[in-house]
Amino acid sequence: MTVRVQDIQAADWSISVGNPGQVVEDTDDINQCIGIILTTRPGSDPHRPLFGCNAWLHLDKPIPVARPLVVADVVEALELWEPRITLVRVTTEFSGNTVTVLVEWQFNGDDTINKTEVRIDGAA
Repeated sequence: MTVRVQDIQAADWSISVGNPGQVVEDTDDINQCIGIILTTRPGSDPHRPLFGCNAWLHLDKPIPVARPLVVADVVEALELWEPRITLVRVTTEFSGNTVTVLVEWQFNGDDTINKTEVRIDGAA
């Protein structure tokens, strides 16, 4: 079922990436945006060449070296591109040439902690 604009109740919403004709609202919107930011490589969006996250650049490094670099890149990207949230914590789990990032965040002005998990692949 396609959603009509007048049916959207939330101030924060986007078109759903995985479901054409649908929208995501509130927390689901932020979760989707975090995923897009962290999995977009800077330079791949011609209209916003700086948009994205460079965490993937570190995935071929030893984990003790890569972990703080990935966390720093994730924090930098989210603070720049997702101003609606405050980061609480970023943790990582490495497996081969992939890292799973767990982002704990709050809507600005809210005490509820939300969690978003994003898988970043180092393959080109």
